[in-house]
Amino acid sequence: MENTISTAQSTPYSKRWAALFLLCTAQFLVIMDTSIIGVALPAIKTDLGYSQTGLQWIFNAYVILFGGFLLLGGRLSDLFGARKIFMWGFVILTLASLLAGVAWSEASLNIGRALQGIGSAFIAPAALTLVLSKFTDPNELNKALGFWGASAAAGGSAGVFLGGAITEWLSWHWIFLINIPVGIIVLLRSRSLLLTGETRKGKVDMAGAILATASLILMVYAIVSSETEGWGSVHTIGLLLLSFALLIAFYILQKQKSEPLMPISIFKVPNLSAGNIVMALLAAAWIPLWFFLNLYLQQTLHYSAFNSGLALLPMTLAIMFLMVGVTGKLVAKFGFKSNMIVGLLILAASLILFSAVPEDGTFVANVLPASLLGAVGMSLTYIPGTIASMSGAKPEETGLASGLVNTSYQVGSALGLAIIVAISAAKTNTLKMVGDTELTALNAGFQTAFFSAGMICIIAAIIAGVYIRTIK
Repeated sequence: MENTISTAQSTPYSKRWAALFLLCTAQFLVIMDTSIIGVALPAIKTDLGYSQTGLQWIFNAYVILFGGFLLLGGRLSDLFGARKIFMWGFVILTLASLLAGVAWSEASLNIGRALQGIGSAFIAPAALTLVLSKFTDPNELNKALGFWGASAAAGGSAGVFLGGAITEWLSWHWIFLINIPVGIIVLLRSRSLLLTGETRKGKVDMAGAILATASLILMVYAIVSSETEGWGSVHTIGLLLLSFALLIAFYILQKQKSEPLMPISIFKVPNLSAGNIVMALLAAAWIPLWFFLNLYLQQTLHYSAFNSGLALLPMTLAIMFLMVGVTGKLVAKFGFKSNMIVGLLILAASLILFSAVPEDGTFVANVLPASLLGAVGMSLTYIPGTIASMSGAKPEETGLASGLVNTSYQVGSALGLAIIVAISAAKTNTLKMVGDTELTALNAGFQTAFFSAGMICIIAAIIAGVYIRTIK
């Protein structure tokens, strides 16, 4: 069967659906933390004295450390057992959320967000490994992955809505403090619902984790700072060269180590390379979609934070319904490759529709149809992309493979957002220089961002069509 994934168990686990609910809650929380801060940024800026440029690090500190340490999280999960690493990740995330929630300065909040990212990097690959180990029946696995994918996609979209409601009705501190009771409940329920999991002998490649994370940090910082420094500046080019040098050093280290963080041989697994590239490109289009859609609603259409979140609710509900009730059946019938290609093209169509949003647009005419189309595209792509990336992994490789999938998605989101923000800003600044109004220039920047994300989806669809193989 095309969507077969190796699992460690031979008999169904009796508490698998309750365990799945717990793991999906974890996935929802981890992904939500990437988006929940968006509408709270103006309030945080006022309270803590952030500069306009410095604000982006509230997002980047989380995403970069999340993406940078996912491989380490996957490796630790394989060595010490998925449940143990899952629970340690929640301990770190819960304590980090407390620090971020009571943050008294720019530095304290950035540190809290970075630690949240490290905790999430332990949680995500361990949680996916636990999902795969609980379901042995292919039909049940497809359904379970539907819930899993829905929790991730819904977490990203719902974060915007919840962030707006919490910021407007309570305060920005609670967008972080809300994690604490959830984290405590997950920790209390983990021992009774999650199996210990297999452990293996091996070493932890901390040097590899540090090189990979440092390379990502420098790359994102170079792209982000290019808006002020210029793409051709010594600053930008130097940082990019240093980032690539660290990436090459990471590759060489992995080739030489007897127990590397990321065995290069893992890329011989069918579909793993192409699947991870597609997942990175999907994130590079999807994250800018909700990021700029939220800005369009608030800055062009002048929605409040809460109303902006409400406007994104239909898209969130559609994703949840489609991933849980429809996508698994379509994958079982048509396979993951066909669904990926169709989903990416539908998401591209959604973004191209958004690229025409006018200054005097309305929710019904310009936001709702395109957002629902985007929900269909995301629903048809995320789960098949995950299945494709892990379809050939052996049981002892599932932690690493799941870490790679999550790494690709988070790295894609960080780099994609940084690049498209830079492209959007360049368009806005150019129009301002020729005399266009602030609103016209800003909206044109949003249109350019949506169009750029749409082109990324088309490239991803081509890669999926050419390089993803069906597995019988």
